[in-house]
Amino acid sequence: MDLIVPPGPGIPRGLVIPNDALLERFSRSSGPGGQGVNTADSRVELELSLATTPGLTDSQRRRVIAALGERIVVTASEHRQQRRNRVAARERLADLLREALAPPPPARRATRPTRASQERRLDAKRQRSWVKSNRGRLDGTHDG
Repeated sequence: MDLIVPPGPGIPRGLVIPNDALLERFSRSSGPGGQGVNTADSRVELELSLATTPGLTDSQRRRVIAALGERIVVTASEHRQQRRNRVAARERLADLLREALAPPPPARRATRPTRASQERRLDAKRQRSWVKSNRGRLDGTHDG
């Protein structure tokens, strides 16, 4: 079955990666699982080579490779059934691709602080200075 990445930022029409571009490997999962843990290959490794993946435009390919590298390997072993781990690995890979394809946020435009905010800051500093200067023993030289 093909990997379907739903539409989102950077991929307005979504993305379909053919099953031929994905390499699935299965192995024994670690951890608890009863009698079947030593015999069932329920752990799933899903690998995608981005250099040869069809369905990506050149700009998308550059963006994903810059974010994730040439190869993406996702593993899933949290479920006892291989079928559920396959689904989990595909969901994880789709999430990674969706995040990597999202365009970067716009650059922050520098702004000057307003006069009122500068005055509030200076008033707060004066107040704090007054509080600190009036700490300790009172010897009659300070206001208070």
